[in-house]
Amino acid sequence: MKTFTDNLSYECTYPLSQIGDLDRILFVDIETTGFSAKTASLYLIGCIRFEQGTPKLIQYFAEKPEEEKEVLTAFFDLCKDHQILIHYNGNTFDLPFLKAKAAAYGLEHPFDAMDGIDLFGRISPYKRFLGLENCKQKTVEAFLGIDREDLYDGGALIKVYEDYCKEPDREKEHLLILHNADDMKGMLKLLPMLTYADIFFRPFRVVKVGANHYEDEQGKPKDEVLMKLRFDTPFPKPIAMHKAQCRFSAEGDEGFLKVPLYQEEMKFFYADYKNYYYLPMEDIAIHKSVGAFVDKQYRKQAKASNCYTRKESSYLPQWDIIFTPIFKREYQDHTCFFELTDEMKKQPESFRLYALHILDMVAHSK
Repeated sequence: MKTFTDNLSYECTYPLSQIGDLDRILFVDIETTGFSAKTASLYLIGCIRFEQGTPKLIQYFAEKPEEEKEVLTAFFDLCKDHQILIHYNGNTFDLPFLKAKAAAYGLEHPFDAMDGIDLFGRISPYKRFLGLENCKQKTVEAFLGIDREDLYDGGALIKVYEDYCKEPDREKEHLLILHNADDMKGMLKLLPMLTYADIFFRPFRVVKVGANHYEDEQGKPKDEVLMKLRFDTPFPKPIAMHKAQCRFSAEGDEGFLKVPLYQEEMKFFYADYKNYYYLPMEDIAIHKSVGAFVDKQYRKQAKASNCYTRKESSYLPQWDIIFTPIFKREYQDHTCFFELTDEMKKQPESFRLYALHILDMVAHSK
């Protein structure tokens, strides 16, 4: 087995302190000759650890398949000094493969005692939000403008490793080590992608709220609420997204959210419609305790679809029930609304919760 080490000059722009202590963090990526641990060999494990704040690349390389147990043992020993394991799609491939190899050799793996962070798992839910075709590591690297030295993928290097085992030479060794090294360095450079996921998991501030009146392309008057957001960590690349007439854009540590504001009459539907009468002439429902005094010819037993009262006000849309009471235009509508009251206008936290709701809708709705 050979061990390669390299001190990396790359300065991480994502605050890893949000994840944990630097000296307890370990990155990992493996190279194998196939997908099945029963039939494929593990020939390389790449790691990045931090020494006095500087990332250090460590690679354990099996010069022949018989050395994979030695590679495993070296890696497991390194894990003992770390608590947080960071990988890219490792939950699907790397960790199950390593666990299977450990079992085959009668070794105890350290993963149950470690916290794991799968960067792929953190990024992939926001693929559409970011406009990514897929979340393969090279695709995400291209999104951030990260360049690679190697031109191979893991599958193409299987033959290179097989040829190396038959006839070792420095050129083949360099290709094998370089691919893994670029994967590891790329993983470190991908960390700023976590800022997009952090939108939904870490607090941000609504620093300004305003209203805008304008005319659409048909000349119809429209209103919208404008929110300026401030995030703890700057985004690595500007993004823009829109859905259901809501628009979000972000650059640096600032975000801007535009949400339509409706000035109109909407309906509040009573849930216990069996206890209400509907008054057709007034087009409202009233409780039976009051409706009992209304002449029978002017009242009907209310149904769920007409058991409402009407109110003219300012309304904002919501796709889950975030604020109550909820209003609708018609009973069967899926979109519901809440009233933008003077009281809410004085509550920054309410706007933060609403901004998070809109961002979640924009990011996850189909």
